[in-house]
Amino acid sequence: MNKLKMHSVNKVDENIEKIGALFPNALTEVIKGYKDDGSAIVEPAIDFDVLRQELSSFVVEGPEERYQFTWPDKKNSILLANAPIAKTLRPCREESVDFDGTENLYIEGDNLDALKLLQETYLGKVKMIYIDPPYNTGNDFVYEDDFAQDTDEYLANSGQYDEDGYRLVANLDSNGRFHTDWLNMIYPRLKLSKDLLTIDGVIFISIGDGEVSNLKKMCDEVFGATNCIGIVPRLMKTGGNKGRFFSPNIDYVLVYAKNISVVGDFKGELDQKLIDKLYNKIETEGERKGERYRPFGLYQSSLDARPNQRYYIECPDGTFVIPPGTAMPEQVKDGYKVLPNQTDGCWRWSSDRYLEEKARGNLVFIESQNEVLITPDSTPAKWNVYTKIWLKNREDEGQTPTNFISRYENRQSAKELKELKIAFDFAKPSNLIKYLVSLIDDTKEDIILDFFSGSATTAHAVMQLNAEDDGNRKFIMVQLPEETEEKSEAFKAGYKNICEIGKERIRRAGKKIISEIEQSKSQLKLGEDQKVPDIGFRVLKVDSTNMQDVYYNPAQYEQDKMLLFADNIRPDRTAEDLLFQVMLDLGVLLSSKIEETTIGGKMVFNVADGYLLACFDYNVTSEVITEIAEKQPYYAVFRDSSMASDSVATNFEQIFATYSPTTVRKVL
Repeated sequence: MNKLKMHSVNKVDENIEKIGALFPNALTEVIKGYKDDGSAIVEPAIDFDVLRQELSSFVVEGPEERYQFTWPDKKNSILLANAPIAKTLRPCREESVDFDGTENLYIEGDNLDALKLLQETYLGKVKMIYIDPPYNTGNDFVYEDDFAQDTDEYLANSGQYDEDGYRLVANLDSNGRFHTDWLNMIYPRLKLSKDLLTIDGVIFISIGDGEVSNLKKMCDEVFGATNCIGIVPRLMKTGGNKGRFFSPNIDYVLVYAKNISVVGDFKGELDQKLIDKLYNKIETEGERKGERYRPFGLYQSSLDARPNQRYYIECPDGTFVIPPGTAMPEQVKDGYKVLPNQTDGCWRWSSDRYLEEKARGNLVFIESQNEVLITPDSTPAKWNVYTKIWLKNREDEGQTPTNFISRYENRQSAKELKELKIAFDFAKPSNLIKYLVSLIDDTKEDIILDFFSGSATTAHAVMQLNAEDDGNRKFIMVQLPEETEEKSEAFKAGYKNICEIGKERIRRAGKKIISEIEQSKSQLKLGEDQKVPDIGFRVLKVDSTNMQDVYYNPAQYEQDKMLLFADNIRPDRTAEDLLFQVMLDLGVLLSSKIEETTIGGKMVFNVADGYLLACFDYNVTSEVITEIAEKQPYYAVFRDSSMASDSVATNFEQIFATYSPTTVRKVL
C-alpha cells in the first residue's frame, strides 16, 4: 500500500517536471542536505542559465535591461504560491445546509490556503471565477503574507494574529509599502486560481481605480496579455458630491480568459426597453403566427456594389423595385441578377438568399414615405422592402454586450440585503454576478468560484439564476473570517465575523427563492413544472493537518519515541475529518455524494457511488477487507494502524490482488 502525502500540491516539483520534459538539458540535481548516516539528500532542480539560453536567440551572458513588471518581494510571492502546506479542510455539518445532498461549498479560512488545498481536486474544473478583492483604499484589511522570515515566526513577533489565529493587517496609505503589500497579497492568489480554470474558463475581477493599472499588468503576466478579454467600466452609482476633482461613480471589471482562442462569444440578454421599441410587429399568418419581429431594410446605402446583390424584387401590387443606380437588367424578373456599376446600390442579401427567404415568408413590404427605391423605368418606387428579424431568434442568439456596465448599481445590493435583513455594506448587486455568469455559461452546469466572497453575493446570484433558468450550476465560496467592528450594524445584529454574514445570507436567500417558487407554481399551466435549485452548502474550514508531525518527518524521531505515536493521527480528529483530507489528496470532488455503510461491524465511507471506499476503524479483519475488495472501488483507503493483526496486514495485498487488482490502495 502507498502512503498518502496529506499536504497540498508542491507547485515547484510540478513546474520542474514540466520544464524538464520540455528541456531535459536544463534538468539538474542539487544537494538539499544530509541524512544522519552522512549520505546526501538530492533533489531535482532547473539550471536557469541553461534554460535562459534555450529561450533566447542570442548568447545570454548576463542580466539585460528588458520590459518587466516587478515590485519588492515579487520573487518571494512566487515562492509563496508554489510552496506546499500541511493543512486540510474540516467539514462542519452543524453550520451547513443539506450537507449530504448539496453540491455547493462554503470554505472558511485564508483563501491562499484554500486555493492550495483545491489544486489537486479542482484543477481545470472551474468555468468561472468572480472576485471582488479589497480595493486598497487605505482602510481595507488585507492578508499579510510575510517573506522576510518564516511566516509563523514573523507573526509571533509582530503580534498580528487575531484571537482565532488568523493574520490580518491594515494597509494604511501612510505605509511605505502601500502598493507592494497589496500586490504581494493578490499575486499568488491569482497564480493559483488560474490553474483551477477550465481551458475555456474566464475570470472577472472587480477593482477600483487605485490599483486597476497594476492589476492589469499583473493579469497580463499571470494569464497572458493575449488572453485579456477587456476592462469594462461599471456604473457604481449616479450623482454624489464626494471627491476633490471628480465624484467617483465607476469601478472596473477586468476580464481574462484561460485560453481566449477557445472561449465562446459573449452573448448577453436583450434590453427589454429596446425590445418593446424595436420588435413592435406581430406576424399574422403562417408557422410563426403571433411571433414578434422588427422590420429591417433590405437595402442600405452604405453597402458596396456587389455583382450578385443587385436584382429586381416584385412587390405585392406587381411592381418591381431595385436599389438606385444606373445598371439595369435587360428584362424584368424577380431575383434577376445584374452586374452593378461601382456606385450602384445593392441589397443586403444575394439573389439566391433572397429567393430562399422569400419562400420562408421573411419579407415585408411597406409603402414608401421617402421614395428610395426605383422601378425599371428609373422612376421612384412607392414600396420599401424589409426583412423580418425575429425576436425569438435574437433571444436564442443573445446580444453582444457593450463594454460598459450601466444597469447594476450598488444601490441594488443595499436593497436586496435589506430585504433579507442582512447588515452588510459595500456588497456588489447579485444581478451583476448573474449577468456575468450568463455571458459565459451556456451549459448551466458549471462551477463558479469566488475566493473573496464577502457577504456571499456570488452564491446568491448562482442560486437565483438556477431558479430562473433551471440551471445546475455549483458555487464554491471562500472567505476569511474577518471580525466585524464592534460599532458596526453587523456586530450589533450578532454577526461576529464576515463568514457568519455570508452563510446566513445564503440560508435566507435560499429560503426566499424557494418561497418564490412555491408562489409561482400556483400560476403554472397543466404539465408545466419548475425545478427547485440546490440552495444548500457544505461548510468546510481550513485547519491544521489531521496528521501528527511524525507522519511527515518520521526520520526526525528516535526509535524509542516512536511508540508515543502509535497512531499518527491527531486525537481530536474525526473519521469524517480524515475522509475530507483523503478526498483532497486523491482529487475527489468535495461535493461528491457520501454514504456511510457498515461492513463487518466497521464503518465504511462510500464516496461517489463506490469510487472511493474508506475505513478508518481499528481492528479491521480480513473479512472486512475482502468485502471491500469485492466492491471493486477505484480507491480503497485505510489507517496504517487499522489491521487487526500482522497476518491481516500480510494478507491485505493478496486479498485485493484476488478480488480487485486494479483498485488503488492507500494508507494514512
